[in-house]
Amino acid sequence: MGFQALLVSKDDQAAATLTPVLSGFGVGVQSCSYSEALCRVTEQKYDAVIIDFDDPHSAALVLQNTEQASAGNGAITIALLSDKTKVRNVFGAGANFVLYKPVSAEQAQATLRAATALIKRERRGSFRVPVQIPLQLRVHNGTEIEGILLDLSEDGMDVLAAQPTYPSAAITANFTLPESSGEIEVRGEVAWANPNGQSGVRFVDLTESLRSNLKTWVLAHAQELPPEEPEPVAHCKLTDLSLGGCYVETESPFPERSGIVLCLKAEDMEVQAEGMVRVMHPGFGMGIEFAARTAEQRTQVENFIGFLTSRPGTTPELLTMPRALAAHADARSEEHRAEELDDPLFELLRNHESMGQEEFLRALRKQRSSEEVSQA
Repeated sequence: MGFQALLVSKDDQAAATLTPVLSGFGVGVQSCSYSEALCRVTEQKYDAVIIDFDDPHSAALVLQNTEQASAGNGAITIALLSDKTKVRNVFGAGANFVLYKPVSAEQAQATLRAATALIKRERRGSFRVPVQIPLQLRVHNGTEIEGILLDLSEDGMDVLAAQPTYPSAAITANFTLPESSGEIEVRGEVAWANPNGQSGVRFVDLTESLRSNLKTWVLAHAQELPPEEPEPVAHCKLTDLSLGGCYVETESPFPERSGIVLCLKAEDMEVQAEGMVRVMHPGFGMGIEFAARTAEQRTQVENFIGFLTSRPGTTPELLTMPRALAAHADARSEEHRAEELDDPLFELLRNHESMGQEEFLRALRKQRSSEEVSQA
């Protein structure tokens, strides 16, 4: 299954570098001007849109149109940027990835490896199996709404409710799938909603057993095979670790706010932990906040830390894999967690927005030195 990218740039050198790299990842490329792109992103579905910020105003308009047109469809956006000091502005405008100009083949290969993995994850998550069964919805304020489950994937569902919902609403749904035993309960976040009561829901905090059951059911009832699972991104180095989060050096970091899975392998043991990317430094690394909203997630984090602390000097193999372009964040649980954790790394990840990359890394090294002194 091929992917399509739209390249919006006047830079022939960037196009000459990016086209063969994207082709190597199975991504076809269409090129156009800024004005033409404003129409194309609303008329055609693209898996990725690459926008040159040499013209910041026009680039911002294309980025805005892309976000509006791809609501619920998860188009990946990549900015081409000449001025590295503007990277926070570009991320703030909604770009998922940044490539610095002049773009080298090595830089493009590293960044697009992560971008393609995320494209595959989004394409797989949007693969739906039609089904019409009753379900019960509960919104965060306790209101119960009857509805119909229209289709299902391993990562989400489309529903038609008796009352409209609204984007970002936290919901709980109960339903029983055909040819399965027992009622299923899932938590989710409304990704998009229409006034007629139809909405798309992204699952959050699924247990591994429930995720596996949903995946098995979807595969068994799909008329065609879903897109392949993304390959993990390797070449990752864990440099900082706490109960609340970690920092990982990698040439292929994932976007801020994306959900990922970290897989740690050493000797005969394998540990997995889920997290959300809080800060991303293009081509260098990412700071990850561990997910710890459920008992299973907290146990995974504790096992992750326990494994490393019990083997000082061990250099594990660390892989990262995307879970979702936009991870769910419960503001109430986040606030409670911030109060109960006395964790400098956690606080640094939460308050990175005002820092450039070098300032953040200096603060990270200072924390690291302080910990080494206190443990001596």
